[in-house]
Amino acid sequence: IINWCSFEYQYISLSDSFSTGSSIMPQKKNPDMAELIRGKTGRVYGHLLGLLTVMKSLPLAYNKDLQEDKEGMFDTVETILNSLDVLAGMLSSMQVNKAKMQQSIENDFSNATELADYLAEKGLPFREAHEIVGKLVLDSIK
Repeated sequence: IINWCSFEYQYISLSDSFSTGSSIMPQKKNPDMAELIRGKTGRVYGHLLGLLTVMKSLPLAYNKDLQEDKEGMFDTVETILNSLDVLAGMLSSMQVNKAKMQQSIENDFSNATELADYLAEKGLPFREAHEIVGKLVLDSIK
């Protein structure tokens, strides 16, 4: 979402409810909510690491160490639910620039590697598949 709404891509446009204007560049919209959700994944991963650290070297029985799992777990659930709620609103209100996406597909050869891999899977040595696909791309550009 963050990359797709950038000037370089312009695949989507976020509602003003989920973005703010840049303090430096007046033409730029910052995808604040998407960036905040991305940042919250660090917190969730941190709680996971904390739980795994508590569980290290524990025997196969209940121990008081496991009292430490509750706070991180509850915060993780709340963080994920809140993030999903914001994400649902963001996705339902965003505008998709299908024409820009189509233009990118038609003017890009990012699938060339997949074609070479496909030919190799069908038995063609990869070096030959790579050369064939390279020539196809070059001919298409010309």
